[in-house]
Amino acid sequence: MIHDSYRSPKPAAPNSRAGRWYLAILGLVVALLGGLFIWLMARSFLRAREMRTWPEVGCVIITSELEERRHDANSPAEFRLALSFGYEWKGEAHTGDHLTLRGSPWSSKRVLADERAAEFPVGKKTTCRVDPANTEFAVLKPDSLAPGYSIWFPALFVVGGLGITFRALSGRK
Repeated sequence: MIHDSYRSPKPAAPNSRAGRWYLAILGLVVALLGGLFIWLMARSFLRAREMRTWPEVGCVIITSELEERRHDANSPAEFRLALSFGYEWKGEAHTGDHLTLRGSPWSSKRVLADERAAEFPVGKKTTCRVDPANTEFAVLKPDSLAPGYSIWFPALFVVGGLGITFRALSGRK
């Protein structure tokens, strides 16, 4: 026989109204954040897929040099490849300077910038993709399609958040 002093106290009622509303709002916030990330990743994926439809034209690397910057005297150095390339579109000569849609990325690892510089030496003949809506804009590398392959992860937050909200509002255990 168990003495009454050893028994655990009864838990509070799990169906309290304030608790259910708290869980419902928490679930909606989680779902909305997941939805935001789905939208951002879908936008990146669609833009990258569109870039793959841009026409490829021959181009030549005109300049290729490393840039270095420091935000302040105590910060580490960052490096990037500053380049320009020439291409011809419908008989008209153009110059571009974008490695990717966002330009050349900065990195604290000089090795990465050196590798990019070795990939695009001055005088190298390669191909670039020209934006047909703005032929003054071209890139050497289209963006990655990876966001489209990873969109399932934020979708889990949408499903989970909606599940939390539904269970909280329906009063199911």
